Amino acid sequence: MRTLPLVCLAAAGLVGIAAVPAHADLSNADRSFIEQAASIGMAEVQTAQLAQQRSNSAQVKQFANRIIADHTQANVELLQLAQDQDMTLPEQPSGKDTSSYRRLLGLNGASFDQAYAQAQVSEQQQNVALFRKEAQSGQDPAVKSFAQKTLPLLVQHLQLAQSLNRSQ
Repeated sequence: MRTLPLVCLAAAGLVGIAAVPAHADLSNADRSFIEQAASIGMAEVQTAQLAQQRSNSAQVKQFANRIIADHTQANVELLQLAQDQDMTLPEQPSGKDTSSYRRLLGLNGASFDQAYAQAQVSEQQQNVALFRKEAQSGQDPAVKSFAQKTLPLLVQHLQLAQSLNRSQ
């Protein structure tokens, strides 16, 4: 009788192992990075689209166009990476990542431009920090490579946001 529970546990363990997806070796940190990067990328595009509609500044609209183009491309690459890792990405940005968008909804013109420029400096700093951490300490080679490839682009976004903020 005592061997029956051990046999059941062993069988349950084997079933558990068989149910683990092929990319189970993806660390929680790498998995979290992919989810955060996806949410941030969607929020960046969403907020930049709002900037195109609400801004009076050619500089803000140009910056927003760049954000949309760059993050749309990165989002496509991230989606492929997630699919390769058997991950499903969120369909919408997290509430935390849409806070700027919600704050900006009530603004137009010059007040929008100033608030957008300020928010972008903070958001780009957070993006750079997230990607830098993954680029330095990511475990999965493909995820780490994506972060390393995307980081210089995000540093450019930060520099552009800082310049935009000074001019508003």
